[in-house]
Amino acid sequence: MEDRKEKLVEEFGVYEEEVSPENEAYYKAYDKTLGLWQTVYHQVYVPTSYGEAHVVVSGPKDAEPLVLLHGMNASSTMWYPNAEALSKKYRIYAIDYLLEPGKSKVTGEVGSMEQVTDWYTQVVDGLKLERFTLVGASKGGWLAINYALVQRDRVDRLILLSPVQAFAWIKPGLEMVSNLSYAISPSKEDLNEMMSGMSVNADLIAEAYKNQYLLGTKNSEEDILIVKMRPFSDEKLETLDLPVLLLIGDDDAMNSSKTIKEAKKILPQVETETVKDAGHFLSVDQPELINQRILDFIEKHPVSTEAGED
Repeated sequence: MEDRKEKLVEEFGVYEEEVSPENEAYYKAYDKTLGLWQTVYHQVYVPTSYGEAHVVVSGPKDAEPLVLLHGMNASSTMWYPNAEALSKKYRIYAIDYLLEPGKSKVTGEVGSMEQVTDWYTQVVDGLKLERFTLVGASKGGWLAINYALVQRDRVDRLILLSPVQAFAWIKPGLEMVSNLSYAISPSKEDLNEMMSGMSVNADLIAEAYKNQYLLGTKNSEEDILIVKMRPFSDEKLETLDLPVLLLIGDDDAMNSSKTIKEAKKILPQVETETVKDAGHFLSVDQPELINQRILDFIEKHPVSTEAGED
């Protein structure tokens, strides 16, 4: 064990930590879902001034990095339909958000989005990532945009999968009521109803992941910073002069054609697509298509030598 820890510290500048008794059940459920990744992975912790960031890492050690930001309460295990395909050629770093279920642990006070951005910067610094492609799903899409606006010189490409509250307000509907009901009193029944509203085929969502999700949300507190997530101004979005890929589902409960319209109007270098037979959970509903769209987009927009040397 010590030898493995020393190798991780040498490779990542990070370390592993023993599991506390109160986290044991959730960590077992988390690790069971990680078994669905179908590729070799490492779980590492990065020390920060706000606590420890848990990151799941896969792919060739010297490959171009992709940083993955998951959706609300989803944790990094949500990338199980994507990890194998994306990590064949790229080095993926899936970061657990520090204020939601996952293995990241907050020890200090985090009361602003500026601090969240600083936390992500400390994480990628700890991973020794100078520049990278940033991939965000749902809430992670909003966080990805927010990070790119502040740390533009570190993000080479931005890939957004059904981002929420980024270009337009979330439209109210039954799905919002279902999400609220689940958040107030998490149960397996409400979880299934909520996920059915987010996916066109919730039966495709692995039971191991559902069980982990339920355990995590039962034992977590609501992220108070969610009220800070509001659509970005046109003036801010216009400064994102980098390649952006935006994908939403044709049955997306959190987005509509307005999302595509606004993004195309504002972003200087955006490619958009409405994915058929897909809800908000794009990576589950159409995993092969989403994986290929991401890979094609990256290939289409190679990183220049000058950018890599900055």
